[in-house]
Amino acid sequence: MKVLETLTEPLTTLLRLEAIDGDPEISVVLCDDPFIQDLNARWRAKDKPTDVLSFAQEDDPELLGDIVISLETAARQAAAAGWTLENEVTLLGMHGLLHLLGYDDETQAGAWLMQARTEAALHAAGITAPELGTHPFFVEEDAT
Repeated sequence: MKVLETLTEPLTTLLRLEAIDGDPEISVVLCDDPFIQDLNARWRAKDKPTDVLSFAQEDDPELLGDIVISLETAARQAAAAGWTLENEVTLLGMHGLLHLLGYDDETQAGAWLMQARTEAALHAAGITAPELGTHPFFVEEDAT
């Protein structure tokens, strides 16, 4: 599947930028909205579809965890942002991987840090991020 094949190099780039040594293992699941909605309801008590979920594995340092991406949501977001589904899945994969590496976007500062790390990794992988304001992930910072 082309979408999944496009993830390897960008995720490897992100691991390099984050100075992750060794040969960590990541599982990626591509699914539909009902599947991710079920996971979101069970694990986050949010009974609605989402674009990406991450599940860290803490038992084995070489096994970072699982990233689950809804292709249905990704396709809608890609169309709204005016870029390819492959680029959208890459963005979501990077976001999920940052969560597996311990980043958190529950605060504005954490969200901006994750956005900056994602933009840097996209750039290093040769992918141009959507313009600010055209994608829910890349929004302009609130001036207040």
